[in-house]
Amino acid sequence: MNKLIQAKLSTMMFLEFFIWGAWYTAVAVYMTANGMEDLTHWPFTVNPIAAIAAPFFVGLIADRYFATEKVLGTLHILGAAFMFLTPFASDAPLLFILLLLAYNLCYMPTMSLANTLAFHNMEDQEKQFPIIRVFGTVGWIVAGLTVSFVLGAFVAEGLQPEQTAMPLYLASGASLLLGLFSFSLPHTPPPAAGESVSVKSIIGVDALKQLGSKSFYIFLASSLLISIPLAAYYNFTQIFLGATGFENIAATQTIGQMSEVIFMLLMPFFFVRLGVKWMLAAGMLAWVARYALFAMGAPDEITWMIIGGIALHGICYDFFFVTGQIYVDKKSTPTVRGQAQGLIVLITYGVGMLIGAQVAGQVYNSFLGTAEALTLSQWYDFWWIPAIFAAVILLFFVLTFDDKVIEDQEDVDASDFTV
Repeated sequence: MNKLIQAKLSTMMFLEFFIWGAWYTAVAVYMTANGMEDLTHWPFTVNPIAAIAAPFFVGLIADRYFATEKVLGTLHILGAAFMFLTPFASDAPLLFILLLLAYNLCYMPTMSLANTLAFHNMEDQEKQFPIIRVFGTVGWIVAGLTVSFVLGAFVAEGLQPEQTAMPLYLASGASLLLGLFSFSLPHTPPPAAGESVSVKSIIGVDALKQLGSKSFYIFLASSLLISIPLAAYYNFTQIFLGATGFENIAATQTIGQMSEVIFMLLMPFFFVRLGVKWMLAAGMLAWVARYALFAMGAPDEITWMIIGGIALHGICYDFFFVTGQIYVDKKSTPTVRGQAQGLIVLITYGVGMLIGAQVAGQVYNSFLGTAEALTLSQWYDFWWIPAIFAAVILLFFVLTFDDKVIEDQEDVDASDFTV
């Protein structure tokens, strides 16, 4: 792969995640500032709905009939239009949410399309993909810093940029930029042209039949269940930070992505010492600790506890989700590897996050009542609910999971951690 192609693919990944980070960590604050405080769980509901729909679009249409770079560009340009229109519906909540749904239906398929395009244009995926993919995490971090520190210079005194429509316009502009840029990416023909593709293969039924075992089912159940409290983090952390006196909300949340990079680098060290079971368990334990820190830090606005809870995101994500992807990869055969990874995404970011967003929204609204915001003592009670839920899942997993598919291997290649 020449340096020009590498630079283009790195730019693609940077913008892909810059777009997501620009609006995802600010939209709940914006909705609260515009009288939609009891509806903030809906953006985090339409996102997993789109994640569920994305494999069908990619598997049945995009992978079979159109060049990947053209589909990627078209979807981002359409998404830019929907995101640009969204703030104009801030006084019409139903239309606002429907526009976000339309945007996410455009955006979520681009996640796998970007990966497909990158892999197709590499000679050595295991060595080259990590270098390119890390620019995605950098993009999310830069988006959060841009929202808090750059856009903050353009808002009226007394307002936070997250309370305005500017992060949504930033996401729209970046989406348009990536859409146009995508047409300059290397030509990538549809990877499944001429192949028969079934709904069963897309949702991973064939993979489930081949990989099915007691421990694998326990892993799937745990992945689904642990994604439910995850939705509370994405949805309500930004509102919680505002309630506890943080001003640079989007920038503060990037601490989670920064820790993600650090723990990704540390994973090989821990993996060979802990093995798959205890790596997964450590990830779930971090979930418990994160919400417990939020709860204990809420009443007195203890900054180090709240920031510590955010910083644990690296362990939560890397030790559970990345380890889970490695576990699935090691169990899979080449014929079902792609299906198996798709199944995990469908279960976690699709079904799990969908359930979680609705459950978290209902719990939040039950605390909110007719008020405009939760009190600090209510935040204390609120965060203990996902903490206890995650603790129960952790106990269930530790007592029932006993698959040694990775522990029995003598060596674990560090490249396994770059998924």
